Amino acid sequence: MTIPNSINAVQEMLTAQGYVCGRSLATVVFLSLKLGRPLFLEGEAGVGKTEIAKALSAALGRRLIRLQCYEGLDASSAVYEWNFPAQMVAIRTAEASGGADRKALQTELFSDEFLVERPLLEAMRPDENGAPVLLIDELDRTDEPFEAFLLEALSDFQVTIPELGTIKAPEPPVVIVTSNRTREVHDALKRRCLYHWVDYPDFEREVEILNARAPEAAENLSREIVAFVQQLRTEDLFKKPGVAETIDWAKCLLALDVINLSPEVIADTLGAILKYQDDIQKMQGSEAKRILDQAHASLAPA
Repeated sequence: MTIPNSINAVQEMLTAQGYVCGRSLATVVFLSLKLGRPLFLEGEAGVGKTEIAKALSAALGRRLIRLQCYEGLDASSAVYEWNFPAQMVAIRTAEASGGADRKALQTELFSDEFLVERPLLEAMRPDENGAPVLLIDELDRTDEPFEAFLLEALSDFQVTIPELGTIKAPEPPVVIVTSNRTREVHDALKRRCLYHWVDYPDFEREVEILNARAPEAAENLSREIVAFVQQLRTEDLFKKPGVAETIDWAKCLLALDVINLSPEVIADTLGAILKYQDDIQKMQGSEAKRILDQAHASLAPA
C-alpha cells in the first residue's frame, strides 16, 4: 500500500486495522510518513504506543521489525554479531584440509555468511514490499550511550560494521520510537523525531476503541467497563490501567458471559486490569462498589 495522502486517509487506514486514534495523532503519523521522519511516542504504559507500529505495518503491508529495549542494550546487540560457533567450525575445517590461505579464510569468516543481523541492521536492508516499520520499543529502559549511538544511526539511516564497512538504507525505514517516560530521553534524540504524547483516551474514544477490539461486547457493557476503568484511573494507584487492560478485561468478562458489572464480578477479575497486589488489595470490598457506583453515576443522563 502507498503512503496515505491526507490526515483523514491515515485515520481511515488505522481504523481499518482496529486502531482508533484522534486527529492530532493521525496528523503526526501522516507527517512522519510524508517527511520520512522518525516518530517519538511518549506516554503511560498501555495507551497504544506499540500498537500503532503494528497497525502501520499491517496497513502498509510492510515488515515489522521490533527492537525491544532493555537495560544494558548495546550497539552489537541492536545491530549485528558474528556467528562465532560457525566461524570456529570453518576454521577447524580449513585447518583439517591443510594449506588454507590465511587471508582468504579471514575474508570468508567475516562475510555475510557468518553475519547475524539484529533489528537495526535488518531495517537497513532493501525489501521488495518497501522499507520496513522499525519499532524501537521502550527506549527509556536503555542508557545514554545507546541513545547516542541511536542518534547517529537515525540521523543518516546507516550503520557501520568494521569488517564490512558502512551499510546505508536504500530507503529510510518507518521508525516508531516509544517511551514510558521512566526517565527523560535526551533532547538531541527527540529533535531528530516528530514528537507526540499519547494520553489516555476520553470516554467516547475509549468506548470506540473497545468496540473495535472487542466487538462482541454489548454496547451497555462496553460503556460500563470504560466508565469503571476511567473512574479507576482517578484513584491513587501504583499502576493505572491502560487501554490494553480495558480491552483485556472486556475479553475476560465476555469469556465469563458477564452481562453487567457487579462488585463480585469485579473482585473476581481485578487481576485483568490491575497488575500489582497493593493496588488489587486497595480495591477489594467496598472500594470496588464505591467506584462502580461512581461509574454508574457518570453514565446516568444529566
